[in-house]
Amino acid sequence: MAFQNHQPKQVKFGAAVEDPIRVVIVDDSAVVRGLAKQWLTTDPAFDVVASFRDGAKAVAGIGQIDCDVIILDIEMPEMDGLTALPLLVKAIPGVQVIMASTLTQRNASVSMKALTLGAADYIAKPDNTKGLTGGNVYKRELLEKVKALGTARRGSAKAVKAASAFGSSNKAATKPIALRKSVGAMPKVILIGSSTGGPQALDTVMRAINFDVPMPIFIVQHMPPMFTTILAQQITKISRFECTEAIDGELVKSGRVYLAPGDYHMTLVKDGNDVRIKLDQTEAVNFCRPAVDPLFLSAAEIYGRHAFGVVLTGMGHDGRDGSKLIVKKGGQIIAQDEATSVVWGMPGAVAEAGLANAVLPLSEVAPRIGRVLTGVRI
Repeated sequence: MAFQNHQPKQVKFGAAVEDPIRVVIVDDSAVVRGLAKQWLTTDPAFDVVASFRDGAKAVAGIGQIDCDVIILDIEMPEMDGLTALPLLVKAIPGVQVIMASTLTQRNASVSMKALTLGAADYIAKPDNTKGLTGGNVYKRELLEKVKALGTARRGSAKAVKAASAFGSSNKAATKPIALRKSVGAMPKVILIGSSTGGPQALDTVMRAINFDVPMPIFIVQHMPPMFTTILAQQITKISRFECTEAIDGELVKSGRVYLAPGDYHMTLVKDGNDVRIKLDQTEAVNFCRPAVDPLFLSAAEIYGRHAFGVVLTGMGHDGRDGSKLIVKKGGQIIAQDEATSVVWGMPGAVAEAGLANAVLPLSEVAPRIGRVLTGVRI
């Protein structure tokens, strides 16, 4: 075990002075621990306060540590990440855990299960040291996720503290959002985009759609290959729909759920009176593939005012440009609210741009879709 117990460094943000995001690394590879620490400590926004080489040592030592984010490997001796996860979450309530694993079907399944046990997100590691040392994409994704989740953790903690002091709700206060008035067009397609926290959010939404949906549903979740296979299976299992990874050239059918496969953008194209799915591996959009914007943009061109978009939790602003075109064409947009989002990046970008017809808690998204499908304006 490598363990630091030092005074946290101070970082100046403008005139304010704040503690950096405190990170714990749990991985049996000394190379991985060393690289992650090196990447994080070169940015003054982070402080790696401890590292452990297996889950058992992490569980034993975590009680001495104040941290915001834990990077937790799945495959380790003594105690694996999935076993350690609930114990770490219990020891530090509210801590944000990122599961790290190599890209295998088994690890994809384990990572998805970890999301139901308290993990906030996951990251796919290159399967060899060469891939790590040259892994600019992995490095960028790791730093972005730690920063986004750490910032969210800090924001939630401050909101809880403030609410406790004033005896009010512990939901974070947000500035007023200007909502668009609905044109009331009946949707002919439902489009859902999500990222960090998305699998959990999709579970909530898809379980709650217990009414007929006489149109296709398209979902883009920022995920690598194999993870989307597992997600499609889970959606089929927990909902009333058959959800499949989309196939290039596939004819779109009503009442089906199509999920963008990992590493492929999913767009829609007209084929006479029909609509077909197009998959491609063109350049990443908003650093993502699949990305939400290509789907939203293509659907807006085909369905116009009958396009209905839903933007759920996720970091960054993917979905904002596509939502802008949907709105321009007369369609409707729902965004998840900040209080129920793991990271209010994507839905926040849509809401703050004035593109949303409604900004809703996660539990209200499916009921609102149901109301829209019965002709109620949002």
